[in-house]
Amino acid sequence: MTDSTVYGAWQRYRSVPIIYRIATAFVLGSIIGVVVGEPATSLQPLGDLFVRLLKMVIVPIVVFTLIMAARNLSPQNLGKVGGQVVLLYLFTTMIAIAIGLGVSNVINPGVGIELDQSANVDPGQAPPLGEVFLNIVPENPLAAMAEGQMLGIIFFSLVFGIGLTVVRDEAKPGSTMETGVESIFNAVEVGTEVMFKIVWGVMEYGVIGVFALMASLFGDIGIDAIVSLFKLCAALAIAITIQISVVYFLFILLGLVRKSPIDFVEGSRDAMMTALSIRSSSGTLPVTMSNADENLGIDEDVYGFSLPLGATINMDGTAMYLGIATIFAANVVGESLTLAQQFSVLITALLASIGTAGVPSASLIMMTVVFQQVGLPLAPIAMVAGVDPLLDRLRTMNNVTGDLAVTTLVAKWNGAIDFTTGVWPADGADTGGVATPTTDD
Repeated sequence: MTDSTVYGAWQRYRSVPIIYRIATAFVLGSIIGVVVGEPATSLQPLGDLFVRLLKMVIVPIVVFTLIMAARNLSPQNLGKVGGQVVLLYLFTTMIAIAIGLGVSNVINPGVGIELDQSANVDPGQAPPLGEVFLNIVPENPLAAMAEGQMLGIIFFSLVFGIGLTVVRDEAKPGSTMETGVESIFNAVEVGTEVMFKIVWGVMEYGVIGVFALMASLFGDIGIDAIVSLFKLCAALAIAITIQISVVYFLFILLGLVRKSPIDFVEGSRDAMMTALSIRSSSGTLPVTMSNADENLGIDEDVYGFSLPLGATINMDGTAMYLGIATIFAANVVGESLTLAQQFSVLITALLASIGTAGVPSASLIMMTVVFQQVGLPLAPIAMVAGVDPLLDRLRTMNNVTGDLAVTTLVAKWNGAIDFTTGVWPADGADTGGVATPTTDD
């Protein structure tokens, strides 16, 4: 076999999206485990290496991505409109996580199978709620990073990033201070790109790692694991249905915007379908902004800020998924999460989702953050990765729908939406309020 043949085969292999290769490895590893049985458990070390590589990137990628997320949260942007957008994004994300935890506690995905967690840290006795809240603020940020205290790392990274934006915005234009802050942001941006390259390498190896972990799992447990994965998918589908229908449609659109959700879906369907297809909030952004402008009649001053920011920090579907996956992982390893631990999951998932890049399957990395916070092993991530292409589509569609719903509400509150154009009724009539046409301030 010539070098050119090998290179061509490698390029064809690389042309297949990584998440589909991982899904294929998931299926093949599961089949091998069922067919071969106990001998397949000898592949476990190859899977353990994948878990170690995931642990290696947790702290740096959280620090870099959260500082970059804070770059746009300057006081200049956080005015009336910006404050409303950010608070609504945080509110809907918290509701999403609570819904996800509630549904998963009822369905209990992961019950019925158990992984050997002898090589992992025992979560031990959960701290009380008050201590969980205080642990959000680290006494020593460097110690928090060294010890993997994720809540402390997330909090400090956000505070440091926002602090940089305050110094930058208060500095004189062209001053050494402004230049220095921009240099730090540029360095962090480079660090972020470097970490994404490393993550790409980890995920490339993840094809082997997932194959090995699934072969070992099914070789040890058998076919019963499939039922648990189906329950995981069902839990997310039910939770997303509740989030979209109750939070976005009933509460935001009917209750606050006082407009028909059917009209909203008509105006947002291009963005929703694109998100469902490409699994990327950032990649869908041009379509989302086009729908907001042409179909929903929202002023650019609002959607030009809220939608790009939403693609970065408003990850309702992702945060919900992190909560569900944590319950799944706890059940898989035979642990029962206390109320305090689940509160910790809610806070960690909320903060971690802010830094989750709007690209396909970034939540697999952020999942390691939440698992580590409550002391769970990372091995269940390999099981989740196999069904992630399907679940990621649902999560991304949820994220984009939430971005547009919040943007529509903020636009109405600030008189920055024209209900006489686009998909809204021709007479611009509210179902209980007075529509305000767009005005140029």
